[in-house]
Amino acid sequence: MAVPFFTTTFVPSLSSKTITPITPSKSTIAFIRFLTFSTMNSSPSPSSPSIYHVPDLGANDMDRVADHTFRTYTSNNNANVAKRSGKGSAIVWFRNDLRVLDNEVLYKAWLSSETVLPVFCVDPRLFSTTYHFGFPKTGALRAQFFVECLADLRKNLTKFGLNLLIQHGKPEDILPSLAKAFKAHTVYAQKETCSEELNVERLVSKGLRQVAMPSGESSSSTNSNNFPKLQLIWGTTLYHIDDLPFDAGSLPDVYTQFRKTVEAKCSIRPCIKLPVLLGPPPLVEDWGCVPSLEKLGLSSQNVSKGMKFVGGETAALSRVYEYFWKKDLLKVYKETRNGMLGPDYSTKFSPWLAFGSLSPRLIHEEVKRYEKERIANGSTYWVLFELIWRDYFRFLSVKYGNSIFYLGGPRKVQQKWSQDKILFESWRDGRTGYPLIDANMKELSTTGFMSNRGRQIVCSFLVRDMGIDWRMGAEWFETCLLDYDPCSNYGNWTYGSGVGNDPREDRYFSIPKQAQTYDPEGEYVAYWLPRLQTIPKEKRNFPGNLYIRQIVPLKYGRLQNDGARSSNDRRNDRRWNRN
Repeated sequence: MAVPFFTTTFVPSLSSKTITPITPSKSTIAFIRFLTFSTMNSSPSPSSPSIYHVPDLGANDMDRVADHTFRTYTSNNNANVAKRSGKGSAIVWFRNDLRVLDNEVLYKAWLSSETVLPVFCVDPRLFSTTYHFGFPKTGALRAQFFVECLADLRKNLTKFGLNLLIQHGKPEDILPSLAKAFKAHTVYAQKETCSEELNVERLVSKGLRQVAMPSGESSSSTNSNNFPKLQLIWGTTLYHIDDLPFDAGSLPDVYTQFRKTVEAKCSIRPCIKLPVLLGPPPLVEDWGCVPSLEKLGLSSQNVSKGMKFVGGETAALSRVYEYFWKKDLLKVYKETRNGMLGPDYSTKFSPWLAFGSLSPRLIHEEVKRYEKERIANGSTYWVLFELIWRDYFRFLSVKYGNSIFYLGGPRKVQQKWSQDKILFESWRDGRTGYPLIDANMKELSTTGFMSNRGRQIVCSFLVRDMGIDWRMGAEWFETCLLDYDPCSNYGNWTYGSGVGNDPREDRYFSIPKQAQTYDPEGEYVAYWLPRLQTIPKEKRNFPGNLYIRQIVPLKYGRLQNDGARSSNDRRNDRRWNRN
């Protein structure tokens, strides 16, 4: 997985309980064997210059996996699903929760109504520019992934008897109008934590209060007021915020303390069991079209090499199946997670987690099932360990608010940073003269993804060796990353630049040491920088005059004679934040 930097958002409380692993039926085992056989040996080798599809399943097989998972996490037995007792209509405002399974927003709307109207608002502000430096807020690759997520959500909603209304405009303009037109008593949505999203929530709530409902139309078990209300539901984290043993203001400033406390005192809630039918939807003349990139003001960008991710819940569930069950890679995750080349050194769940196409609680249940049926070891635990990191950044955004976006970070550090355009653009475009940096930046711009290891290295180089304002790097990641979410991205950049809430030390990552440890034969850099392929493997990361001139000297450039990594370097690795 990767929290953008590790690298995959967010009421009535449900009672906490431990997860009971799912025991597969004979039909489940037969299904897994069929898919394993039908897709066997389809992945290219890591050294191949071809495109790696993630997941590496055909469309028909992905649909089979998704349908099987839907059957596992839904119920035909009404005794296992709360009784639908609501009246009137409810609206589901989809945000960063583009999925059907384990979606409490959708479930609560269904319970409280007779008809559900799912809505997505294509907000033009998502496609404007970043706050400080004017980069595109959403680049073409993430936009394409988003479009695929939206199309897949509509397809999966139809399987449950619903549809998805797609409207272009600001939610605060669209939702009150829809609430009035369909006489909806409540708009249900996922709760967010950062300022831009919170501002939209306030505007939507304000707009709904201006909608006067005819007498009696708004009467329901959920709303006794004479206007529709906005019901926000927490839904993006592994641990529910209501189950934490402390409030957000008292959140520990050290991750280890947070993790140990929640693991000892909290339970992870089970996935919501949906009924197999969520309809009927209201009558709608025009459900709208999934937008094209041109409609969003962007030009299409093809992935020419590296990993090509497929957006949507169907692809997300297929990747879980592929990584856990088909390829049986979960058992070695901890040993391989620091790789950089190919699709299978890590789970690659983070893009789907960022868009909410995949529930972290579903991952948890699948890990527990894997531990019961195959093996439980440090690798199976480590996937959950990194999901807890993702939780931590989300909760930190509640505690520290906008300070995670400020130059001085949560600690209000006073430090001078450069905004040198030439230096920054050499980093952005992969022209620094350091193959390990350049290869990672080429991968980012080509695919929208970068390994956890790569993110650590390029961040350290930008802020430590170049002395560039860390926000420039954070905003460029915001543009490019498929798995961008503000909490994880800015949380990690504040940590990496030393302005986060727990900067134990100068998090410097030595390029010579990193290259020797994680790309000793230069396979990764040669893949992304083909001119290095003719150079002897041991010289690829430092090819001297055979490569472009180094734009800055390294702050700490010497590699120890024995190639050993310093204790400081090892501590950096352990404390760096992954998803």
